[in-house]
Amino acid sequence: MPGFDDLPGDGLQTAETMIIAKNVGKTFGAVVAVSDASFSVAEGAVIGLIGSDGAGKTTLLRIIATMTPPTSGSVTVSGMDVVSQRSSVKAMIGYMPQRFGLYPDLSVNENLDFFMDIYGITEAERIRRREKYLGFSNLTPFVHRKAGDLSGGMKQKLGLACVLIHEPRILILDEPTNGVDPVSRQEFWEILTEMKTAGMTLLVSTAYLDEGERCDRLLVLHEARIIADAPPVEIRSGFSSLEEAMVHRIQSADPRLKEERFVL
Repeated sequence: MPGFDDLPGDGLQTAETMIIAKNVGKTFGAVVAVSDASFSVAEGAVIGLIGSDGAGKTTLLRIIATMTPPTSGSVTVSGMDVVSQRSSVKAMIGYMPQRFGLYPDLSVNENLDFFMDIYGITEAERIRRREKYLGFSNLTPFVHRKAGDLSGGMKQKLGLACVLIHEPRILILDEPTNGVDPVSRQEFWEILTEMKTAGMTLLVSTAYLDEGERCDRLLVLHEARIIADAPPVEIRSGFSSLEEAMVHRIQSADPRLKEERFVL
């Protein structure tokens, strides 16, 4: 797999605090989606967001990605406010939502061309970036295949290539491997590990706790609140598995669940 040695940033040797969230809240009418969230993210870190359905993971990622403004509190990315300096922040971020907008009737090459057109990438740079991102995703043999004819795992890797084509410093992924087979999930995380090694900062929400184990730190959310912020090894300390630790923490935060069957 080709390296990411030419990614922007100097990696962990000059690590800085890339993201700071202070008392962030988001409401949609009477619905509280995020409540009083505070945390920071260092450059080059992989932060996992895990928790129950509807806990606020997607909303929190969308706030950081400048897709929706917070109702209260603030988020800064590399010292820039996600609301007042939205354009500058957006240029630093690659955001891949749960349903990434590939064009099924376009080929792999044509999808990449579309996103390079959006970012105004020049012809000379197009050749380099096409080779680089098709190479690491192992999509080079399939450049003429329509995106709609790709397997689920290949679609996700093409989506990732399209998100990375403008070479962001921060990558935000919302359940990128949901419904993908185990082999493709493994390959996807090998790519993410390579990007971390090159110094990219990653925020990833996931429903798979084995993926949570791959993160430097986990934000555990339940009912709009962050109920834990720690490395996976610390969260599962004293428990037989991360899943058991998760269930315990969520039940402790929400006593109503203690008498109910709780499924992650």
